[in-house]
Amino acid sequence: MDLNTVTDVVSPAAPGSWRPGDAWLGGGTALFGEPRTGVRRLLDLTAAGWPALTAHDDGGVEIAATCTVAELHERLGRHTLVRQCCHAFLASFKIWNVATVGGNLCAALPAGPMISLSVALDATVLLIGPDGVQRRVPAADFVTGEGTTVLRDGELLRSIHLPPGAFAGRYAYRRGSLHRHGRSAALLIGRQAGASFALTVTASTRRPHVLRFDAPPRPTELAAALAALPADGYVHDVHGHPLWRQHLTRHYAAQILAELS
Repeated sequence: MDLNTVTDVVSPAAPGSWRPGDAWLGGGTALFGEPRTGVRRLLDLTAAGWPALTAHDDGGVEIAATCTVAELHERLGRHTLVRQCCHAFLASFKIWNVATVGGNLCAALPAGPMISLSVALDATVLLIGPDGVQRRVPAADFVTGEGTTVLRDGELLRSIHLPPGAFAGRYAYRRGSLHRHGRSAALLIGRQAGASFALTVTASTRRPHVLRFDAPPRPTELAAALAALPADGYVHDVHGHPLWRQHLTRHYAAQILAELS
C-alpha cells in the first residue's frame, strides 16, 4: 500500500532523528500493509548497518531488529524450533528476504511467529528512546495486545537477546489454522529444561502467555492453568472463533505435555 502522506525518508536513521509524525522503517511488510495517515517521514533502520546476528562469549545471541527471516533461518535454522517458527509465516521467499524479526514483534499481530519464538526462548528486547536512553524488557511482556506493545513515542526496537542455553532442553511445537496455508489460529511451544516445564501460548490469544511449572504438571494442573487465562483474551476474527481457538489451545497443550513427559 502506498503511504501517500510521506514526504521524506531519512536514511540511515538514528534514535535522535525521531519527531512526531515519524515511523521507523525496517522491512516495511507490516508498515505498508495498512493506511498510516499520520505518518509524514520514514526513518530507515535497514541502512544502519547492524549485524544480523552477534554471538556473545557467554553463549548468548543478539538478533538485530533488522535481521530478516531469511537471515535468521540461514544462521539459526539448524535449530528445529527456529525453522518451525520461520515456516509459520507461510510466506514466499520474497517476504522472507524483506520481513524483519523486529518488525514482526512491533506489528504485534497475535499470529506473529517471531513473537512466539522470542517468548519461548526467554528472550529480552533492547529498546532505545529518542533521547538515546536504553531499556531491556522481557519478550513475554513486550506485546500487550493486538497491535499494541510497550514501545513509547519515538522508541525503537534495537535487538532481541537470546540468553545462554536458550536452545537447551527439549521443545515441542504445535500450530493450527482454519486452512492449510492460513494464518495461525493457535501456536503453542512447550519447553522442558531440567525439571522445569514452560508452555508458551500465542496466536490464539491477544497477547503471549507463558505458563511455568517447577516440574512437569499433571494434565489436570495444566488444564487448570489454561482455564485461568481470561476468556475474553482469545482472538476473534475471520481466522477463527474464540471458543474454537480456546479448544485448540487446550488440545495442543495436552499433546505437548504428553510429548515432553
